[in-house]
This record gives sequence, C-alpha cells and structure tokens, in this order.
Amino acid sequence: MNELERTRSANDPLIYNLTSKVPVVTVYFWIIKVLTTGMGEAASDALVRAGGVVAVVATAVALLASLVAQFKVSRYIPGVYWLAVVMVSVFGTMAADIPHFLGIPVWCTSLGYLLAVVVIFSMWHRAEGTLSFSTINTRRREAFYWAAVMATFALGTAVGDLTAFSWGWGALASGIIFAVLIALPAMAHRWVGLNTVAAFWIAYILTRPLGASFADWMGGPTHHGGLGWGMALVAAVWSAAIIAFVVYLAATRRDVRADARPRTAQSTPSRRP
Repeated sequence: MNELERTRSANDPLIYNLTSKVPVVTVYFWIIKVLTTGMGEAASDALVRAGGVVAVVATAVALLASLVAQFKVSRYIPGVYWLAVVMVSVFGTMAADIPHFLGIPVWCTSLGYLLAVVVIFSMWHRAEGTLSFSTINTRRREAFYWAAVMATFALGTAVGDLTAFSWGWGALASGIIFAVLIALPAMAHRWVGLNTVAAFWIAYILTRPLGASFADWMGGPTHHGGLGWGMALVAAVWSAAIIAFVVYLAATRRDVRADARPRTAQSTPSRRP
C-alpha cells in the first residue's frame, strides 16, 4: 500500500474496513482450510444420496446466501468467512461431480477446471496487477478472489478423483501423497525462491484433494479400504472441528490483521510491510 492509500484508508472507513475481509494466513488458516475440504466432500456425498436434486438446489441457495453475507460485511468475521468457504466446498464438490455423472472422463474435467483457474488468475492479474491474498481490499479483488476459490475447489476435486479412482491409488494413498505434495510449495519458497503468491495458491489448490481423500477414506466402506464411518458421520465430525477452530479464532482474533483491529483514540493506524 502506498502513502496515498495509507492516508485514504485512515480517513475512509470503507477502504479501511475492506483491508480486513480475509484472515491472516497462519497455521490455523491451513488447518481449517483442509477441514472444510474434507467436510465438503463428505457432506456433498451424504446430501446428494439423501436428497438428490433438491439437496443440490438447496445447497446452491445456501452458497449464494453465504456469499451475499460475506460481501455485505465490512470486515473479516471468522464465522461469516469460513461459512462461505464451507458452502463453496460442499456445492463445489456437487458441481465437480456433475461431469462425471454425464460420463465425461475425470482427466478431461481436470484440464477444463485447470483452464478455468488459469483464465480467472489471468483476468485478475491483468485487472489488478496482483494475485496476493493479503491485498483483497477492494470489491473487485474480492470478487476475483471468490471466483478463484470456487475454481480451485473444483480443480482440486477433479484431481483428487483422478488419482484416487481413475488411477486406482485409493483414498488413503492419495491423501498421503497430497500431504507430501502440499509441503513442496513452502519448501520451494524457502530454498528455491518460489514466489510467495505462487506458493500460496499451489498449496491452496492441494488442500482440496488432501482433505477430500482422507474424508473418503474415513467414510468409505471397509471392503474398499475405508474406515466405514459413513459420509454423514464424517461430515459431522469434521464440522465440529471447524466450528471449534472458528470459535477459537473469533475469541482470540489471532487471524485478524493488525491494521484491521479496532483502534482506540490514542492508537494510530498500523502500517503493513
């Protein structure tokens, strides 16, 4: 943020508040992100089996409502933000499975979703000059961000299905492999100099097949190598974990940016590096 933007943000509540629409990326961010992917996988399967098309429509409405709420708030609120992520995960899984039901090969949908991600990132970078998660401070950037979130969820879902089922790796093996792969962007950033933004988005995409693979393993039948919990129970357990972490963050504000916290009359606006 340049000096003019700092001056304007200190005096314009709208600009100031928009700097806090997303959380700080901490270990809690990655834990909850993985949990939402597994919960979305399990909840999607359970809901579609129980309600079919009605469940899909209801989930789409819930997703729209959660995104409207997220866009309406003027600052980052853990419950509102993570509810939107959860609904993207649930509906994104349903949407990503539609081509499979239509008989389209998973490798084909994976390429299609990869193209969608590239297009969104290209449009975002061309319009804003950055893809940085920490600079989601305008309405347009927020719109690009949520479009990218939905596209990356779909891509991760397709890739997870590709490895676990089409390639025959199985859910547990896929989960272990993605657990290893998700560490590579951080390692490349530290030792090879991979761009921070690129490292973030690569890891972000990999959280989807990572969480979904372990959810499939926990909920899958024992004769297919799963734990046999059932998808409804897996969704409930992972949801409870998400709620616990979100309540903790709401109480401690550990993922709220310093320059987005309420200021007293004596305090001055913080400057981000």
